[in-house]
Amino acid sequence: MVLRFTNADLRSDGHRVFAAAGGVLQDLVDYTVKHGLAGLHTMTGIPGTVGAAIYGNAGAYGRSISESVQDVRFFDGREIRAFTNRQCEFHYRESIFKRNKNWVVFSVLLELQTGDSVELCNKTDEILTIRNRKYPPTMKCAGSIFKNLILAELPNDLKSRIPERVIIEGKVPSAWFLEQVGAKGMVKGGIRVADYHANLIYNEGGGTAAELRAVIGELKERVGDQFGFVLQEEVQYVGFD
Repeated sequence: MVLRFTNADLRSDGHRVFAAAGGVLQDLVDYTVKHGLAGLHTMTGIPGTVGAAIYGNAGAYGRSISESVQDVRFFDGREIRAFTNRQCEFHYRESIFKRNKNWVVFSVLLELQTGDSVELCNKTDEILTIRNRKYPPTMKCAGSIFKNLILAELPNDLKSRIPERVIIEGKVPSAWFLEQVGAKGMVKGGIRVADYHANLIYNEGGGTAAELRAVIGELKERVGDQFGFVLQEEVQYVGFD
């Protein structure tokens, strides 16, 4: 059984925005852009709910939602609690909620900066065009499968093997490692790795979750054999051990 929290309350007071976790993330992004509030505009086109964005510390183009979070209300199975930004233990695509899957995020209070709504709208249009080119809306995929890697956290011998040109804002795209092990174009049943992006795995038609897991497992093994570390998934599994 799956229970889904559907409260989508959304309101603001100056630079502060209250968003219930059941709302659609894109609605929150559009709301902030319309009201001339900057900080979430780079997340346009990211699918999912506000609660999921908090859970996975969603982000794009150099920004993460955690940079704007003041506090988060959630249910821990016994009572409703509130955590400050620091208590949420945000990290790259991580939060304390991801490590406590029985907790349910209820809402978030955000603090944003003043921006020009027209300028922000133009930026979101540009980002959405790029995103839709990379991830066509009709494509059956879960976005990027693997997390990118933080350069500073990698061992020196591995850093020396990474071309400087691929490093973006202190991170190394997992796609670069996947390209080196021949991921592009890989096919298993109805599951395929895109020919143009090694970290994009999609369902061509008839693909199964088991086939997707098999492709992910093989790619992790290839990268591990060649580079000596294990890629971490950004996606979350439901119904698998």
